[in-house]
Amino acid sequence: MSNWKPVCLLEDIPRLGARVVQRAAGGDIAIFRNADDEVFALHDKCPHKGGPLSQGIVHDRKVTCPLHGWNIGLQDGRAVAPDAGHCGRFEVKVEEGRVFLAV
Repeated sequence: MSNWKPVCLLEDIPRLGARVVQRAAGGDIAIFRNADDEVFALHDKCPHKGGPLSQGIVHDRKVTCPLHGWNIGLQDGRAVAPDAGHCGRFEVKVEEGRVFLAV
């Protein structure tokens, strides 16, 4: 059972961009918004070399890591082939323009 925590307004996340939710432990979470206003949440750390995915380029349902160009699926946190690896994924939802993160 998820405990939903409000983190921001949808408009606080730039379209094709991200916003970072900092945590005391466990690493930061990047919340992404694509061109269709879909919202996704991943651990803000590329599975390759730990690059900050929140600074990557969002396209369709993927983000490209700013360090080495790996593409990570926003829906599942998995690297797109031929690369392999994954980062943590978090449940996120939007209700009445507010973004909630499952914690």
